[in-house]
Amino acid sequence: MKTATAHNFHVPLPAGVYSRLRSEAERQHKPATQLVKQVVEYWLDEQEKLALHEEIACYAAEVARTGDDLDEQLEAASLEHLAGEKQS
Repeated sequence: MKTATAHNFHVPLPAGVYSRLRSEAERQHKPATQLVKQVVEYWLDEQEKLALHEEIACYAAEVARTGDDLDEQLEAASLEHLAGEKQS
């Protein structure tokens, strides 16, 4: 079984941040490095979501009011569906 190689990343922290990190690690009974890994992974996931959102927004702005803006059949089906829900 192949294991992933871990890489170290040295990040100098201001004293206040370091102190808060240590306190939180103690409070959670976890190593500070584990907390930092979780925070970095969360931040990277959020950045990926933001980048995807921005790409979709750019695409939508580019195709607005063009033939690619909205599928007419999809729009008609959506309107039919919504009209059916209102009658129920």
